[in-house]
Amino acid sequence: MSYQGYNSPLGHNQNNTQRKKPDTILTAPDKHLLIIVTFLVIIGFLAIFSATAPKCMREGVSLVSFLVKQLIFAGVGFFSLAFFTNFDYHKLEKFNGKFLFFVVILLCVVMFTPLGLEINGARRWMNLGFMQLQPSEFAKPLFCMMIASAFKNKVNIFEPKFIVSVFIPLLIVLLLVFKQPNLSMVIILFSASIAMYLAAGGPWLLIGIGGGIAGVGIISMIPKLLHGYQMDRITIWLNPGSDAQGKGYNIIQSLIAFASGGFSGTGYGGSIQKLAYLPECHTDFIFSIIAEEFGFLGCFFVIGLFAVLVHRGLKIARRCPDMYGKLLAIGITFILGFQAFLNMAVASSLFPVTGVTLPFISYGGTSVIVFLSMMGILLNISRQRIKRIRTDVNE
Repeated sequence: MSYQGYNSPLGHNQNNTQRKKPDTILTAPDKHLLIIVTFLVIIGFLAIFSATAPKCMREGVSLVSFLVKQLIFAGVGFFSLAFFTNFDYHKLEKFNGKFLFFVVILLCVVMFTPLGLEINGARRWMNLGFMQLQPSEFAKPLFCMMIASAFKNKVNIFEPKFIVSVFIPLLIVLLLVFKQPNLSMVIILFSASIAMYLAAGGPWLLIGIGGGIAGVGIISMIPKLLHGYQMDRITIWLNPGSDAQGKGYNIIQSLIAFASGGFSGTGYGGSIQKLAYLPECHTDFIFSIIAEEFGFLGCFFVIGLFAVLVHRGLKIARRCPDMYGKLLAIGITFILGFQAFLNMAVASSLFPVTGVTLPFISYGGTSVIVFLSMMGILLNISRQRIKRIRTDVNE
């Protein structure tokens, strides 16, 4: 039994620019991936209801207000997931330009028009009345699509066509996101770009040299590049007790939640920190509430689900018959896994506060819709397999 494939670690011959697409067959979507995503969304429903019930009581609204909104957002997200699961991912390429224009326009509307909504010093949301749209979330699939298209045949970041049609447009998106400011999103998008570049066969040496030069420059420019509150996050992370009732309050309360949870937790609904001690407990710090109510066991279960999801995503990438699909799957998987890691690392004080949500679990309409849509693309990629060819050798 032999397979029609490629020779690189991703199953692709990087030296052959005229790549012949192998014969493929269509199969059912990866059911394991779909089950894991559904589990994470359900955990999100439970965590959001538990974390927001006290807030709803204080505000005199229905206890299920946040849950109902999240159910609606997730419903839209699963509809989008079903659509993209049955939409051939190869056809996404022709929408690169239109999608880029759409994202840039939305980012400009947020930054330069009254529709932009500023919360806690950051102008990241668009007020639509019935919901707050976060346009920077759309940059995640945009980067995956454009970089996968650029590197599917060859990796040459110095080619004029790449610079004009990919590098400059994506740099503009990064600058608009950084201006909001949303440094955590910039880090996620930039890291995903590097991961896809390396997966496509880009040389490590170039990344090492460029990264070293950029690292020295960024470190020397940190005080000028970062906003005041971003510098405060770094200093407070190093010593949260230096301002326990001020800038270090959030992370200290998050650590108290972890400590209170212990091994098995206080039980569902038993969190004390959510009563008013831990701000943003339904978004950035929802993992802290899970840790308090379900303890180490609950944290281990959630981390395990994300780990298996990343494993399935990489497996889908390895099995994909073409380089475009491989890179698309790697980009989607990296963004989801890296963002989940960042959120959980921040909640446990492994990293400074970054303001990223926990995928599928944190409250947020744009986030859950975009991530479920990306999972739909990943499920569609999982449907295509390299066709097995039986060869009979007559001696």
